[in-house]
Amino acid sequence: MGTRKPEDIRTIAIAAHGGAGKTSLIEAMLFDSGAISRMGRIDDKNTVSDFDPEEQKRSISINSSLCTFEYNGRTIHAIDTPGFADFVGEQRSSMRVTDASLFVINGNSGVEVQTLKLWDFSSDFGSAAMFCVSRLDKENADFDRVVGDIQRSLSKNALPLCLPIGAEASFKGVVNVLTGKSYTYKGDGSKGFSEGDVPPEVRDAAASAREALIERIVEADDDLMTRYLDGEDLPQSDLESALRKAIAARMLFPIVPCASVLNIGVVHLMDAIADYMPSPLDMPPRKAILGTEEAEIAPDASAPFMALCFKVMVDPYVGKLSFVRVFSGHLTSDQMIYNVNKNEEERISSFRVLRGKDGTESKEVTTGDIVAIPKLDSTVACDTLSVKGQSAEFTPIKFPKPVYSVAVSPKSRADEDKLGNAIRKILDEDRTLDFLKHPETNDSILSGMGDMHLDIALSRIKDRYKVDLETSTPRVPYRETIKKTSEAQGKYKKQTGGRGQYGDVHFRLSPREKGSGVSFEDKVVGGVVPKNFIPAAEKGLREAAAKGVLAGYPAVDFNCAIFDGSYHDVDSSEMAFKIAASMAFKKAFVEASPILMEPIMNVAVTVPEEYVGDVMGDFNSRRGRIMGIDPDGKMQIVKAQCPQAETFRYAIILRSMTSGRGSFTMEFSHYDEVPAEIAKKIIEAAERERHEEED
Repeated sequence: MGTRKPEDIRTIAIAAHGGAGKTSLIEAMLFDSGAISRMGRIDDKNTVSDFDPEEQKRSISINSSLCTFEYNGRTIHAIDTPGFADFVGEQRSSMRVTDASLFVINGNSGVEVQTLKLWDFSSDFGSAAMFCVSRLDKENADFDRVVGDIQRSLSKNALPLCLPIGAEASFKGVVNVLTGKSYTYKGDGSKGFSEGDVPPEVRDAAASAREALIERIVEADDDLMTRYLDGEDLPQSDLESALRKAIAARMLFPIVPCASVLNIGVVHLMDAIADYMPSPLDMPPRKAILGTEEAEIAPDASAPFMALCFKVMVDPYVGKLSFVRVFSGHLTSDQMIYNVNKNEEERISSFRVLRGKDGTESKEVTTGDIVAIPKLDSTVACDTLSVKGQSAEFTPIKFPKPVYSVAVSPKSRADEDKLGNAIRKILDEDRTLDFLKHPETNDSILSGMGDMHLDIALSRIKDRYKVDLETSTPRVPYRETIKKTSEAQGKYKKQTGGRGQYGDVHFRLSPREKGSGVSFEDKVVGGVVPKNFIPAAEKGLREAAAKGVLAGYPAVDFNCAIFDGSYHDVDSSEMAFKIAASMAFKKAFVEASPILMEPIMNVAVTVPEEYVGDVMGDFNSRRGRIMGIDPDGKMQIVKAQCPQAETFRYAIILRSMTSGRGSFTMEFSHYDEVPAEIAKKIIEAAERERHEEED
């Protein structure tokens, strides 16, 4: 691939709800451009963009896949993004770095849930957008119905650029409403079509569509609008120039019909991308941070080199690949690259222009390019790459927080030794995963966007790093506390051959405010417990409190006063007073109306209005409490507080309850008392577990 000019580059994210046909469409585009000699099929597991073993096993896209190809003098960097909600991080990062999005809409299903969310991303990023209505050769596919759905659900400014000729099994071609030409395809997946006049059955629809399209186009150009209103017959070149301007400004979103597997309409879709989608130079400056100030990075090939890493992938043969989008300047592979976030320079071995898993090497990149750079040790997603002396950083990609967690444990000691390295590498690659060791339950918790997301992460850890992990529901970090004041004595007396052991303390426990922890007071008078044994008594108390009394959970939010005791001149020791303190604590705790406490979470659920009642009813069944409902555009935010024990599978439950249209955030609020009947079950379960461990 020779030197590329920014004005001839197109960057486009191909986005859709799962199963709409993105991967088949990319395959047809690569075939029509001459990049591949025959089209692969998802069922045959030989498509260019679904090359990961997990993708082939499940027949779905999991990773965003970069496919770069040449078409009509343009370099097109197309990113095939996954369609399922679990992989929202891949979707969002790809749409952040491209100048346009191509939304593939199933000709049968219309606008589906994930498309609505992806459309919001496109609006957030201000990128141009167009639509491909796919699978129009299938039974019950209806182009007009889907166009109406797009206009109602997404934008009334979405208008057909082409119309289909025929429907379902008789779908055979398209009409370009702007040029008034029709194109009939062979319909067998091969290249080639015949050009002709608009068929009579489409003529009225084409004339009406052309009028609607021109009315929208001229709104982007005041001079053209005046000429149009004066009744002038506008030249095709003027209309096409204004169409490009309208698309770049998000004033118009063209719609093109196609059937990817039969290769009908795909060439005209590619023509629209090459001719009308914005180049990098048509885009506004990108936001960056320079110290404490906001900065803007203009798309200028002669400016200093500035790029954003949006993805890291581990290739089994090449090793680590850092995917970057160049937003300004150019760079050659004999120069050093500077990671602004890490303040480190690294040597570039090459730039890889990728087509799925395969790539060609390039010596130079310029504004608009999307390439992979092998073996950048320090670089992770969201890092700004530049040249030494530059200090502006692009604003980071906003990855969603994980919403679904499992506890993981290595199956063997060998797995345990390799776990840390495997987790570190998998987190570098996927920024929507999180891993932590819970300080109270001691669980190792892996969190992500859903059950499929974590299933795939665990599968990769096993296949790549040979670490086998078992999963379970994370344990709830319950706590224990008391409701009233009590006193108790703990006396430890042991006489064996030689020196004995003797320690004796009297404790008074009293409740403290929630969240105030454990305090210890020395109220001993008259030296009945020598000062040098008081720290040992406190240590014995704190160690016993950490293990709890009711069910083995930490005891918190109480004050312990040592107010009496006795000692032996010879047999008393620090160990004896530690043991005596533990005994006194346990006795006093049981007498102080002990209770179990559970973490309560603040949950904010965003759903369409028709699901608000279902969400509220579900919270009531989970011991939740509705705190309020706030409007958010077309959506409603249900705010609730709910025990953590009731939320571990909430991501899956909400998706099912709202047909995938709901989303939520959750954070810790406070601890509250566990109802008595539930506490009884928790305590009994802890008792059984303890007996099993002893056996």
